[in-house]
Amino acid sequence: MTTNDQILINQIVEGDTNSFTILVDRYKDLVFTLALRMLKNREEAEEVAQDTFIKTYKSLEKFKGDSKFSTWIYRVTYNSCLDRIKKNKKHLNNVEINEFTEHQVVTIDNALDNMETKERKEAMQRCINTLPNEESFLLTLYYFDDLSLDEISKIVGITANSIKVKLFRSRKKLATILKSQLEPEIIDYYERERR
Repeated sequence: MTTNDQILINQIVEGDTNSFTILVDRYKDLVFTLALRMLKNREEAEEVAQDTFIKTYKSLEKFKGDSKFSTWIYRVTYNSCLDRIKKNKKHLNNVEINEFTEHQVVTIDNALDNMETKERKEAMQRCINTLPNEESFLLTLYYFDDLSLDEISKIVGITANSIKVKLFRSRKKLATILKSQLEPEIIDYYERERR
């Protein structure tokens, strides 16, 4: 957690609502993106993002600083999304996966590394959006927020080893999707490179 976050939190707990506005501005995009990844619905993601900040505000004095504030707010977001999913009793969509070896997952990662950063990010986001809620959420934390297994484990509330297994399975599914959607893009990219 940045010292700056802790200063803001102390000010908010002492009654300074302007400091909460600053904190919301700092984390609103991250919270919304994570909610959107899990819920796959813009309106619901906006509602969950609002709920997350309301819950955060109400329980801010309980925040002890044991972890980074971002980890804590991600966890609140994750739990709010789970509550919303249970409430809506949505059925998770399942992606058909072929058995992908670790080597093939790494090959897809390497192919992505060779694409332009912006293209890669957009392609990843498109493909991650097609995955089931929790997998989409985990991959967002892993690929876009560069969180460690331990940090993700604190957010989701399961062991780092379980996260590793879940991430590997999610990456296998993602590899299947990337392969079907990106192969033409990657081929085009390499053809452009050769000219």
